[in-house]
Amino acid sequence: MVIEESITIKASLDKVWKTFTDLACWADWNSVLRNVSADDASMEKGQTFKFCIRPFMFPIYLEPILEEVIPNERVVWSGSIFGIFSRHEFFFEEAAGEVLVKSREAFKGITLDNLAFVFPKWRIKEMTKALLKDLKEAAENSRG
Repeated sequence: MVIEESITIKASLDKVWKTFTDLACWADWNSVLRNVSADDASMEKGQTFKFCIRPFMFPIYLEPILEEVIPNERVVWSGSIFGIFSRHEFFFEEAAGEVLVKSREAFKGITLDNLAFVFPKWRIKEMTKALLKDLKEAAENSRG
């Protein structure tokens, strides 16, 4: 299963990047990935961080590892839970004073079909859209 979404943000690439990669500030704007904790607030390759998602009523706690952090270009993290492996990529492209942020999340695993009620594609797509919308609002409305 692959979920792809994108959004255009009317802010500088620097502002969008700083908003997205500052884990300490996620609680201020991120309504999807909650209860974030990490040893370091900035994203760095090889670092793990923790967060909670609520696809429905119950919380799911995840601890992905940052595979790739290329400043102002790309962030990639991956992790697994319940026999499902997920790799989430975020791409940042600046053009004409705006930033296009693309999200691509790929899931695989033998239990994926069996757990479709926990991770239905429509709900993950909805959560991805909300995450991107939150990022847009935070970057466009923040000062600095």
